[in-house]
Amino acid sequence: MKWILTLVAGVLLGAGGLFAYLRQVAHEAPASAVAVVAPAAGATTATAALPVAPVVAADLSEADLPLRPTRQEMSAPATPADATTRPADKLLIPVEGIKLAQLADNFDQPRGTERHHEALDIMAPQGSKVIAAGDGKVVKLFNSKPGGLTLYQFDPIEKYAYYYAHLDRYADGVREGSVLKRGDLVGYVGVTGNAAKDAPHLHFAVFELTPKKEWWKGTAVNPYPMLGE
Repeated sequence: MKWILTLVAGVLLGAGGLFAYLRQVAHEAPASAVAVVAPAAGATTATAALPVAPVVAADLSEADLPLRPTRQEMSAPATPADATTRPADKLLIPVEGIKLAQLADNFDQPRGTERHHEALDIMAPQGSKVIAAGDGKVVKLFNSKPGGLTLYQFDPIEKYAYYYAHLDRYADGVREGSVLKRGDLVGYVGVTGNAAKDAPHLHFAVFELTPKKEWWKGTAVNPYPMLGE
């Protein structure tokens, strides 16, 4: 009799442990898991899918979002740091027949005690052909006391002005509004303005224009490293 009571108690304890285990699994299982349903007495085993829990959007702050490029960053090509302060292509030496090896960089030479040259002097015989250093429109023909006969040319995107000074005369047909191509005849080397009469040369300067595109204003840029042959 004693062993029968012990057997019954063990069966009851085992059933209670099984039901507790099944309740724990049902509670911890993900929504998409399949729940085990205990069969009723005399019934066959069956399974049923648990309902899928609704998806709740996380409450993310702006700091949690992944970084995204701006429209400007996506469209702007990668360029060298100095690309914004130099023309894309090398400029022609603006005096016909002059080679790069014949030139000296005198951009920073002092002029008196308060200023520097801020240009390139290209020595050549009087009457030598002055040619356009790059493409662009003639915006001003001007006769000044220091520069003599001068010509101001804007590059095609009007970021730079090319300045030709001490000209003997302009080329035929060159006028304000003329569009010049790289290598077109601009004029002729002279000694007008404050140039020494025994030292004919072209005074050539490059200016980065202001947003107002005023031909007489701009920041001087050294033309020497811009030149090619």
